[in-house]
Amino acid sequence: MDIGKVPMEVLGRLLSKVKIKDKRVILGPQTGEDAALINFGDKLLVAKTDPITFATDLIGWYAVQVNANDLAVMGATPKWFMATILLPEGSSENLIEAIFDQILKACEDLNVTLVGGHSEITYDLPRPIVVGAMMGEVKKGTQILTSGAKTGDSIVLTKGIAIEGTSLLARDATESLINLGVNIDFINQAKNLLFNPGISVLKEAYLASKNIAVHSMHDPTEGGLATGLLEISRSAKVGMFVEYDKIPILPECKFICDTMKLDPLGLLASGSLLFTTSQKDADKIIPLLRAEGITSSIIGQIKPPQNGTKILRNGQLENLPIFERDEFARFLSS
Repeated sequence: MDIGKVPMEVLGRLLSKVKIKDKRVILGPQTGEDAALINFGDKLLVAKTDPITFATDLIGWYAVQVNANDLAVMGATPKWFMATILLPEGSSENLIEAIFDQILKACEDLNVTLVGGHSEITYDLPRPIVVGAMMGEVKKGTQILTSGAKTGDSIVLTKGIAIEGTSLLARDATESLINLGVNIDFINQAKNLLFNPGISVLKEAYLASKNIAVHSMHDPTEGGLATGLLEISRSAKVGMFVEYDKIPILPECKFICDTMKLDPLGLLASGSLLFTTSQKDADKIIPLLRAEGITSSIIGQIKPPQNGTKILRNGQLENLPIFERDEFARFLSS
């Protein structure tokens, strides 16, 4: 298999072997769902684990952010974090401390408590890997699932694409972009997308879940917006119609993707929140988000399953593209 997520079909087959015997498990492992739900009285414990495997100077900070996002889209509040830090032979004490400090800073910013983890130097590892595990809680009955999308819902996307992937390309391919004639000031601007508008979706997830009836919420990450949309479709067993021209593609993303011949729809999309709601509630939440400095757009509509997952692009109605691996991973392996 290529670098990237295990294909949904393979993962679905493997997860079908899981038998949940503990009745407290409200939601176990399912493709498309962002976290597990466990009954703890009047609240549900929400649990998620996600690794950071790409090379980055912010790997500890990343691990906290992406795991927190996966809880936020369930309507939950992230509370407790654990991290396993795996380091190559010869790693310096300064590197270990830098990763640890990044984790502490990110936890502090999100009001999350670091409660444990593990660290070790291991063999045959080319770069550090951080595996994060985030836990939080949500009041029972207020949880939001990817599978909750309903026919007729509007599909809303916050901020734009692809914040994470564009910033990582600018950080990891600086020399290549310079050689392609891209201005260094523009590259630095793209690098800063991690912080402005940022990859956290906690604020918009909270605002949406508290102000309107959100039917489905999802965090599009690896495989980009297209994969996030397909995961909603498959989880909720619905079709969808998406208009490419209504998708807010950040100018930095468009330019860098055009320059490197990558498709923005398949590029790491952390920082954008996908959710579905009624047209009435979509019209209500967009100005509320704007008032808090968060842009959002209606990019399509949930359709009956027999309609399939379609996108109107360049005047042609096509099937929503499937990315077997993220465009960032394709760049790394090229």
